[in-house]
Amino acid sequence: MRLTVNGDEVEVQGVSTVEEYLTQLGVHRMIVVEHNGEIIRKERYADAELREGDRLEIVHMVGGG
Repeated sequence: MRLTVNGDEVEVQGVSTVEEYLTQLGVHRMIVVEHNGEIIRKERYADAELREGDRLEIVHMVGGG
């Protein structure tokens, strides 16, 4: 399946939800995910189904000063 992630087209296999994709990436915390223009709450990652052509924006929060 092809997705656009942070502006880049990527090919993914073996994932059907946002949570599965994030697990495949090894991303687990301190992130914000936008799926097709809608910010997804962490509790909904497992329910947010991915389909061919979907767009994801994944922002990793960085602390510091």
